[in-house]
Amino acid sequence: MNRKLKIALAASAMVFGAQAMAQVTFYEGEGFRGRAFTTQTQVDNFARIGFNDRASSVVVDKGRWEVCENARFDGRCTLLRPGNYDSLRAMGMENSISSVRPARNRRYENEAPTPQPVANYEYRRRANERVYAAPVTQVRAVMGAATERCWVERQQVSQDSGRNVGGTIAGALIGGILGHQVGGGSGKDLATVGGAVAGGVIGSNVAGNGQMGSRDVRRCENTTSGTPAYWDVTYNFRGRDHNLQMSAAPGSTISVNERGEPRQ
Repeated sequence: MNRKLKIALAASAMVFGAQAMAQVTFYEGEGFRGRAFTTQTQVDNFARIGFNDRASSVVVDKGRWEVCENARFDGRCTLLRPGNYDSLRAMGMENSISSVRPARNRRYENEAPTPQPVANYEYRRRANERVYAAPVTQVRAVMGAATERCWVERQQVSQDSGRNVGGTIAGALIGGILGHQVGGGSGKDLATVGGAVAGGVIGSNVAGNGQMGSRDVRRCENTTSGTPAYWDVTYNFRGRDHNLQMSAAPGSTISVNERGEPRQ
């Protein structure tokens, strides 16, 4: 086998291998809900599988795909790259797809906007998978961890505590002298003591007048968010309880498959 033939066969194998790995899933409802079907090869007419003009959202798991509004790839076509297209409304292809095929290695003028990354398929409904409604028996909203909220506020404070002591002493001395000049004998002693006490009080008050200031004080408190971090849900299917954590509050039922596994 010559070198050119080997290269050609290797290139063909790569092309067919890439196409075999390619996969796209169409959903009847927006947000990947409702009936679905998955294909790894081209489908030239969705009417043959009962899905003509019914696709509202698409997940391109692998490869690039060309979707067209008419059978046999006629009419307007759009290129879809790997990712989640939770709605085809914006690109004008909602309920309009009639055929699909792996994209060719050429430039497409009508290419869909950048999709969301392909998400985890754990809770996504599989193609042709039957789902059941399981009643929700308990819902518990779990709040997020408490957070500390701090702020700074202005507070009035006294700035002259040292000067008040001096005023008290000075007032006491003056009051004592004045009291000593009143009366005689034991009365003079009482007057001296009384004058010292009164002078100390007056001196303290006089020294403190007009000496108030302000400073910044930091205060904190613990708060919790008003929105739950998640909902802890219990549902029953065929006599068995199942638990699930959800990012939004559930309804009265949960969609599950035949094994009781939740499905969107």
